[in-house]
Amino acid sequence: MTMTKLSERRVCRALGQHRSTQRQVPRGRDDEEQLTADLIELARRYGRYGYRKIAVLLRDAGWVVNDKRVERIWRREGLKVPAKQPKRGRLWLNDGSCVRLRPERANHVWSYDFVEDRTHDGRKIRMLNVIDEFTHECLSIRVARRLNSTDVIDVLSDLFVLRGVPGHVRSDNGPEFIAKAVQDWITAVGVKTAYIAPGSPWENGFVESFNARLRDELLNGEIFYGLQEAQIVIESWRRHYNTIRPHGSIGYKPPAPEVFVSAFAAWPAALTRPASPAKLTLVQRPTLN
Repeated sequence: MTMTKLSERRVCRALGQHRSTQRQVPRGRDDEEQLTADLIELARRYGRYGYRKIAVLLRDAGWVVNDKRVERIWRREGLKVPAKQPKRGRLWLNDGSCVRLRPERANHVWSYDFVEDRTHDGRKIRMLNVIDEFTHECLSIRVARRLNSTDVIDVLSDLFVLRGVPGHVRSDNGPEFIAKAVQDWITAVGVKTAYIAPGSPWENGFVESFNARLRDELLNGEIFYGLQEAQIVIESWRRHYNTIRPHGSIGYKPPAPEVFVSAFAAWPAALTRPASPAKLTLVQRPTLN
């Protein structure tokens, strides 16, 4: 079979296409290089975020960009999407019914739990995390070497004064939570307790999910050289979690935004190199003496 070579003019005339389209060289967008640099920088700083959260942070920083474009650059640059959390089953009773206290409004159900980590010298630190299940806001993270039932009362009493008394508090059956002093005090202020069944952490799913995010996004990547450093860095992350971090479960918005802040103006702290001419504003992380 022989191939007949046709002229460009004849082919364009047959197709009804202007000849200039055959000579036009495709050009990328003028801001592609800068957008890619900012995307990679955000992905490096927030290493456990997927492209959807990165897209939200880019828009917060001033970029006009949709998720599809961010995904295209994300995959082109070979960035890794964090693995999804496995689905959990519901709590079923013997009669086949499903029971769960579900939050209906802010201050309806709070949940709290402990998380442990270690400083560089091997000494243990404990964190008492308190969240509002409806708003997904982290209300407090108390960090200390030791935490007991007295500390539980102290943290809750401060929050009750600042935010009001919730309808319920949900927790596991740890000794700090079921201590008589804690139960008597909670009952005296008019709060109902919602203890989960022993050995059933999935019943306290909100705070368990928060604990996983805290460990995945912060604790697994930080070395704390002392208790004070841990307290400062963890509190900085808590503020970022509430005011900046996009939450997929609430439409990729932060649970408690305060004011407009650039994506790099909160946790984690900024880079040593100058900011790019695009929209990202960097700040220097405070150092401890």
